[in-house]
Amino acid sequence: MDGQYGSGSCYGMPAPTIPTPPGLEAIYSTLRKLYPDQPNPLQVTALVKCWLGGPDPLDFISMFGNPGSPMEGIPPHWHYVSSGLSDLHGDGRVHKYTGMDGPSGYGFELTFRLKKQPGETAPPAWPAELLQQLARYVFQTENMLYPVDHISWHAPLDYTPSRVGRYTHGPNTSQIQHMLLCEDPQIKPINTQLGRVEFIQVIGIMAEELQAAQHWHCKAILDILHKVPPAGGPWLVTDMDRVESVFEIQPHLQESVSLGIEKEGSSLSGVAAKCWWEAYAPDRSFPRPSSENPNFGRNISPQGTKDLGTRFKVLPAIGGGGGSKFKVDSHGRLKDSSYDRESSCASAVSEIVRTRTLCGVHLRFGYEAAMLLTLAIRGRLRHGRHFTFTSSTSDTAITFVTTNITGSIADREHQYAACGTWLQILISEEFLHRLDRDLDELTRPHELDLPKEYRWPGDGLIITVLPDEN
Repeated sequence: MDGQYGSGSCYGMPAPTIPTPPGLEAIYSTLRKLYPDQPNPLQVTALVKCWLGGPDPLDFISMFGNPGSPMEGIPPHWHYVSSGLSDLHGDGRVHKYTGMDGPSGYGFELTFRLKKQPGETAPPAWPAELLQQLARYVFQTENMLYPVDHISWHAPLDYTPSRVGRYTHGPNTSQIQHMLLCEDPQIKPINTQLGRVEFIQVIGIMAEELQAAQHWHCKAILDILHKVPPAGGPWLVTDMDRVESVFEIQPHLQESVSLGIEKEGSSLSGVAAKCWWEAYAPDRSFPRPSSENPNFGRNISPQGTKDLGTRFKVLPAIGGGGGSKFKVDSHGRLKDSSYDRESSCASAVSEIVRTRTLCGVHLRFGYEAAMLLTLAIRGRLRHGRHFTFTSSTSDTAITFVTTNITGSIADREHQYAACGTWLQILISEEFLHRLDRDLDELTRPHELDLPKEYRWPGDGLIITVLPDEN
């Protein structure tokens, strides 16, 4: 057993005779039915609960031994279940009570399935810390997590803050460094007296699988992993020792994914990432390359490693309902939700004042955000869909649209339009082909020498790719 870590420690689940808060009892009751032979499993618990000022939002993470079903491709594994994202107490100390018909707290708990190692008799504690990190992100940003979301993590999942020092990449480094989310295959949603709770399972994946999920859609990749036991199997069990992606295990699947992307495009409509924009007048002076400008990027502030948001360089798709003021409406159009707090008259005046057209723009993207530009072009714009980058470091957004997108403030006469800090760029079909050609090298990131600039003076556009801050 890993023992204590951070501000948590391992204990057994309280016996059923000890009174427990109603929301917590509903979760415990569900787990006792699933694991009747484990009424008192090991738990990781926050020593100081968040409602007492502690740093960990999850009160408990329960850990069960699951025998799986090897004949069905389900290996023996450890099953982790959180308690704390939903309303456990019902007295307002953490979550506002919204009624039995609404969500309990955030409306979900997180689960994780880790393949057992030979001879392993106790569950490792690091998955509990991983779930705490994800929960802290939700609490800090108010961004929800949903089944079929993806999380770009860029570190082995078993490298957690309690491990001292920076992770050294080497032959023993796990390649499981990103995550997909799905509904837990065994724990169905429950209705409690404090509201509804669903259980969202975290699945560890490799970089190639993340890229396929981004460029196509997460559900299709989950379906593929579901059918390949070494890569997850029916219950999508994470194997931290896996060294081959699902496309190396079954190479023919790559063709299926490529055909799907070509036919359907990407379902990913936007991400939160490191991006900035500024206006300039191309008929005056074209900005110097960033490599010649010592002040370029000076507003980039490195984020501390203790900030959970830094682990989400690319976050789940926009529209999940979170902390950003830029929201996707019911028609799939981005809007600035700051107008929601204004009267209709004030909103109209504000929009007139805030909306302006621009002659040219300079876009700056962090390395990882830039890697999604080809996705935006080939998986979204080419299929007549929009794509939005919202900044993870400031309150700005950049939306690329095509001529058939309705509700855009950019049009054929005004290719660049901004409403406050939200920039919209209309990409014509002809310009789309040139962008696709000129940015193709972004599909071969190992060939890039950063910072890298791409310029289209006749179109009034500069795109600069900067190295991500560590």
